[in-house]
Amino acid sequence: MGWLRATWLQVLIVGLALFGATDLTIRLTGNPIMLPTVMMIGAFLVPVVFVTYFYRQDDLLDRGAHGGNILPTLAACALFGGLIGTLAAGLLEYTTLSTNSPWRVAWVGPIEEFTKMIVPAVLFVVVRKRFRSEMDGLLFGVAAGMSFAALETMGYELVVLIGSQDLATLNETILVRGLVAPAGHAAWTGIIAATLWRERERTGRWFGPVVLGFFLLAASLHSLWDFASSGSAAVIVGSYVAIGGASLALLIWRFREARRVAAPPPAPVLPGPAG
Repeated sequence: MGWLRATWLQVLIVGLALFGATDLTIRLTGNPIMLPTVMMIGAFLVPVVFVTYFYRQDDLLDRGAHGGNILPTLAACALFGGLIGTLAAGLLEYTTLSTNSPWRVAWVGPIEEFTKMIVPAVLFVVVRKRFRSEMDGLLFGVAAGMSFAALETMGYELVVLIGSQDLATLNETILVRGLVAPAGHAAWTGIIAATLWRERERTGRWFGPVVLGFFLLAASLHSLWDFASSGSAAVIVGSYVAIGGASLALLIWRFREARRVAAPPPAPVLPGPAG
């Protein structure tokens, strides 16, 4: 039962218990004051669990390289990354996507991936001497992406609640958004940030064609996701599985590469005494 000691699993269990207790309280009392609580827990549960997993992995690989705790910087990245990202994306999309052309959706991916990277990019410059590894970059990218996803989910929850006035429909939205978030916003921003950190360590440059290429790849996957959301139910499910699977596979690849680079070299085998 050692797997029960995993921090991310403990966070998930506690979060599910709190969500279930709040949901049950609303059903028993009909008290609408509790709705923001269940909406907040529902929106942030999966993002917090996902970030907790990568934080623990980064912490295990740190071996004192950070010269301090990364958690305060990570919390600031998640908080301001999500807030600044959603505000900037809302403003840019409002001014850019005012036409009725169906191709306006193609700009959503580049806009949101750019805005989600604002705070990680600032950290890239400010904390470059403390948090230099690709794993650090991946962690900051996932945190900003997941915070953005959680705030966006709360917006969807509000729209659904106003439109349906139904708690079951609200819970369905929470479940679907929670399941797809790791394969969406977290994966796309995590891929870009990990590549940015990796290329700095590999080439010593702040920016280059590889970073641009991965940004365009993530933005394209994002835009394809948004295009698919306007199709039929079968198209949506099939597209989400394909696009989300590809996005998550890319994130896992970057994660494995980050662990490989950060892992200590194997200890040399010393020759035994001559016989």
